[in-house]
Amino acid sequence: MKVLIVDDDQMLCESLKLILTSQHINVVGTAYNGDQAFRFCQFNAVDIILMDIRMPVCDGVMGTKKIKQAFPKVKIIILTTFDDDEYVAEAIKNGASAYLLKTVKPSKIVETISLIYEGNMVLGSAVAQKISTLLTTDKEIDFSDYNLGSTHIAIVRLIAKGLSNKEISQTLHLSEGTVRNKISEILTQLSLRDRTQIAIFWHTKGKIKFKEHPSI
Repeated sequence: MKVLIVDDDQMLCESLKLILTSQHINVVGTAYNGDQAFRFCQFNAVDIILMDIRMPVCDGVMGTKKIKQAFPKVKIIILTTFDDDEYVAEAIKNGASAYLLKTVKPSKIVETISLIYEGNMVLGSAVAQKISTLLTTDKEIDFSDYNLGSTHIAIVRLIAKGLSNKEISQTLHLSEGTVRNKISEILTQLSLRDRTQIAIFWHTKGKIKFKEHPSI
């Protein structure tokens, strides 16, 4: 696992680097804005980026967009503050995989990196609530148009809440293997690329007409 830290606060970069290396996570470099991060990815292998939102020259939203377009396999974790609502919504649309408040414990950052590396999407609870409010519309759609069953729909809903595959399997009483297979089917049926786009699909489509899974 190769991690790049991007923040215009050099002291924070060094602190995060010490925390991650102490947990045997390979920090391959640091950058101080989105453009530097993009250039770093051009010449170095990177799996995950810890990306600040507000930075000079190129902020985290634009940096995420540039990097995901050129290097779609790179996973990006946005580090945000409570007053970054408008930035968070745009970062989601640009393909970020996780959103954490800067006030979280270091152990949560380490845990999130591991989850993202395994292919999950992670939303801090406070951020998830804000995202739902920011992206939800009043438009109603019928999921039957997308040839998805009730289990698929339940999984879409839980992904949008930020649950991991393990948490979804526990909530719906399914094996993790079944959850992974169902997610693959959802991506195919909706012509989406990843879990982030599934979450965006849920929130932007608004009120969904379907019979909810009894365990939700």
